[in-house]
Amino acid sequence: MENTKIEKSEEEWKKILTPEEFLVLRKKGTEPAFTGKYVHNKEKGTYVCAGCGNLLFSSETKFDSGSGWPSFSAPVAPDAVSLKSDRSLFMKRTEVLCARCKGHLGHVFDDGPKPTGQRFCMNSVSLRFMKKE
Repeated sequence: MENTKIEKSEEEWKKILTPEEFLVLRKKGTEPAFTGKYVHNKEKGTYVCAGCGNLLFSSETKFDSGSGWPSFSAPVAPDAVSLKSDRSLFMKRTEVLCARCKGHLGHVFDDGPKPTGQRFCMNSVSLRFMKKE
């Protein structure tokens, strides 16, 4: 994984991201449930950050949570993502950010499958899929 942190101004991000990507990655928005392009993706490969290309998740850890968003039991490496307490919307949640560019990816919950027990519930718009050849 590339460890170089990426910092850009809001204007720089607006130039390289689509309006939907900007809303989710930089403004902590959320795509509507069951609308994301990767919710039902069952192909083998890896998922990277749509903002910076940081390697985040493997299809090997993807599972159907029924939540309406792509869900993973673990990131590819502990340092691929960073976690932050999120108390917005009158809820206590844990936000998942790209460790490289600090883009908002989604949230992690403690109701996932074994062995981790975690459900990394991600926005499709925050991800890009790299199909395994």
